[in-house]
Amino acid sequence: MRKLTEKRIVLASHNAGKLREIAELLAPYGIEVVSAGDLGLTEPAETEDNFAGNARIKAHFAAKASGLPALSDDSGIEVDGLDGQPGVYTADWAETPQGRDFKMAMTRVWALLLEKQVLKPWRARFCCTLCLAWPDGHDEIFAGTVEGQVVWPMRGEHGFGFDPIFQPDGLKETFGEMDPSQKHDMSHRADAFAKLVAGCFGD
Repeated sequence: MRKLTEKRIVLASHNAGKLREIAELLAPYGIEVVSAGDLGLTEPAETEDNFAGNARIKAHFAAKASGLPALSDDSGIEVDGLDGQPGVYTADWAETPQGRDFKMAMTRVWALLLEKQVLKPWRARFCCTLCLAWPDGHDEIFAGTVEGQVVWPMRGEHGFGFDPIFQPDGLKETFGEMDPSQKHDMSHRADAFAKLVAGCFGD
């Protein structure tokens, strides 16, 4: 597995919430994170039907365009009662002509669960796949998950995306109610990051 020796990387995302989380996770390792948006890079089409495939598209695009190692994150929520939806289409469910509306997307999940008469608990998980790619075409892939359930109504103002309706196993708070540092310690992204750190950082 290739080690990361560079101290500056590109986050292959225009999502401010992801940039904030990832910058905080990488700060202890002395790595500066700059977003693809800050560099004026466009976003490539995500044409794969799985997290790893889309993560690879984004990371390789940013690495080649910037000449720096690039880290991408493809993540989403899988709801068992909806046959794993929205999954890789999590962000798509929030798209509107005016931008992303996650309250609308969360309401859609809730409405579909009621429509399908899915019994509670509404089992779900957040999935995250990280791809670290270098300009020469090499990459490393790391996947993480956190199990829990969908709850309604939405709770909390922290986090982003579907956080206000996801309650991780063993806790009574949603990701939207948690202090960000508590979420960072246990999230799907933290799980994937622990594997990234073990594989690509240090000796």
